[in-house]
Amino acid sequence: MAQGPPARPMTGTPPPGPPRAQTRITVSDPKIMVNLLGAGDEILRLVERSVTSDVHVRGNEITITGAPADNALAERLFSELLELIEKGETLTTDAVRRTVGMLEQGSAERPAEVLTLNILSRRGRTIRPKTLGQKRYVDAIDSHTIVFGIGPAGTGKTYLAMAKAVQALQAKQVNRIILTRPAVEAGERLGFLPGTLNEKIDPYLRPLYDALHDMLDPESIPKLMAAGTIEVAPLAYMRGRAQPYDARVLTPEGFTPFGSLQVGDLVIGSNGTPTPVIGIYPQGPKQVYRVTTQDGASTLCCGEHLWTVATPDDKRRGRRRTIETQEMIGKEWRGHTRRYELPLVAPVQMEPRPVSLDPYALGLLLGDGSISCRTTPAFSTADPELATALEEALVDIQLVRKNDYDYVLRHVNGHRGGVIVVNPVTAALRELGLAGAKSGTKFVPEVYKNNSVGVRLAVLQGLLDTDGGPVTQAGRTCRVQYTSTSARLCDDVVHLVESLGGVATARVRPAEGRKPGLAKGRPVPYRSDAYVVEIRLPAGVAPFRLSRKRRLYDEHGGGRPMRFIDSIVPAGVQETMCIQVAAEDSLYVTDDFLVTHNTLNDAFIILDEAQNTTPEQMKMFLTRLGFNSKIVVTGDITQVDLPGGTSSGLRVVREILNNVEDVHFAQLSSSDVVRHKLVGEIVDAYARWDAERENQQAQSVHAVPGRTAQGGRAGRRR
Repeated sequence: MAQGPPARPMTGTPPPGPPRAQTRITVSDPKIMVNLLGAGDEILRLVERSVTSDVHVRGNEITITGAPADNALAERLFSELLELIEKGETLTTDAVRRTVGMLEQGSAERPAEVLTLNILSRRGRTIRPKTLGQKRYVDAIDSHTIVFGIGPAGTGKTYLAMAKAVQALQAKQVNRIILTRPAVEAGERLGFLPGTLNEKIDPYLRPLYDALHDMLDPESIPKLMAAGTIEVAPLAYMRGRAQPYDARVLTPEGFTPFGSLQVGDLVIGSNGTPTPVIGIYPQGPKQVYRVTTQDGASTLCCGEHLWTVATPDDKRRGRRRTIETQEMIGKEWRGHTRRYELPLVAPVQMEPRPVSLDPYALGLLLGDGSISCRTTPAFSTADPELATALEEALVDIQLVRKNDYDYVLRHVNGHRGGVIVVNPVTAALRELGLAGAKSGTKFVPEVYKNNSVGVRLAVLQGLLDTDGGPVTQAGRTCRVQYTSTSARLCDDVVHLVESLGGVATARVRPAEGRKPGLAKGRPVPYRSDAYVVEIRLPAGVAPFRLSRKRRLYDEHGGGRPMRFIDSIVPAGVQETMCIQVAAEDSLYVTDDFLVTHNTLNDAFIILDEAQNTTPEQMKMFLTRLGFNSKIVVTGDITQVDLPGGTSSGLRVVREILNNVEDVHFAQLSSSDVVRHKLVGEIVDAYARWDAERENQQAQSVHAVPGRTAQGGRAGRRR
């Protein structure tokens, strides 16, 4: 029997849908089930609204009914929520919404891992990322040196960066936190508020202070800020770590004016070796201060200039800190002792230069020689060892003894062929400008002061073997003392000592009022003031060659040279600039061999509201990066407050640094907003409005005949 066509379905019957399946989840612990459902089943109702499948709960069993794909999503959602509970979290509707959002994005990261990544915990409150974008932002901070967090307000850019900074400080990964903002309105609005500059700026920096109080004990924050461990300042203060143009900086050829430096020039670093200048930043007129140390060394710098110092507490902990000049004003002394010790430069490595006279011989002649050049040069000493050493150091010179103490430096070839030949010592002294110098006018020629370590040390040893000596005291290490009636020679000795990593303190012993000396039993009054230099040299630098002095010095030990800040006083307003050097510790040598620096090492630096920086400010800020430091830059490029026509440094920096290794750009969006859910919707609404506006403007430009998209007239030729 033939079959007819199949019966047609009745009108109004829906077509068959995809096959439905059931998945059951059993929760054994009643407490977990209570947390999973929420108060009044609010979390259950939110889950039901968030998934396509039907969800039913009876007792400790959850039944999910729907299409297999929909069931899988719902099952994964419950799995993530259960894991959050098992990790000790109390579920909230916000956590459920964020979990759903992450699952819908289909990312590889699990929501339970994102929402339980603890950064900081204080008094029962835990700071952690709440969205996938925030998690990736936090991970980028861990794995990159410079991170840009770009996104709308409310995405936690600054707050999370602050949490990572505090975490790094507590873990001793950095020594200080620096928080800064470009104070765009300071000249227009905040500038008209009453009070000091800090009182004007503080309201603008209030969000940074508030975040700090969430993460640290409020009582500890003033102490950390007073110690320089936390610095909060406008971006303009970051530029001002400056010195005047007429300050001096040490180069391999000697000291040169600070203002004459150019990028690529070499200056001396704290290790005594040359390091290139990689940045120069004019700062304009600034209030400067004279920083003076206990040995009389001094230099000028602004209040924000940086110094690496060690307090007594720091030395007990085996550490150093970097603080600004203004942070030390009024705190230079701790009772009767100086508070801040500065590092000393290592023996400075300068370029070797040829010299016309052996350096040790020059030192001996400056000490006990007669170099008037009116007669044959002579030498006086009670130590035959020095006479022998001088003769050995001079070519074609023989020391002829005249009496117990006096020697004449005779030229062995002085009458060659019946012709009088000039004494080579006399010729060298004339070449060096020393001919005719007397005891009160002697000096060390520049070619010897700015020469290799060996040359400088040899000159110093010659001077100390003649007019210097070890001074011993019971129970103390041995210091070295040098005396001369030449003020210039005294300054030169200080220069040599400091260039070798030592410390020298000079004082004057007036001739007037001094008890006369004795010569063959007769009193002889002093006719000239004497200049006395107290010297400490680092280990491994021997001040003497003369055996009796060297033996006494070695027996008692030379001690450790130390340099402390003695005073910091205002010195007026001067034109200034700052430099950046490539040295690993960012230190360089300025006036009187003082060691200072301008960049930021061992620091976690956060630049907030970076959309209000200019491109020049952004470059200045990024080049402040020191070794073992990290920079996080945050901002919203849709909220630029710069004056009209000024480009935002945050907008252009991505084009410049996009392909630079170890620099990361983290883009946060409305889905990462962690404030009220309306904030995210507002952000999206503004984004749509801006897009429509740009589209309308583009269409209007194309609609004008003869105009290009850039606003120029098409086909125009020059």
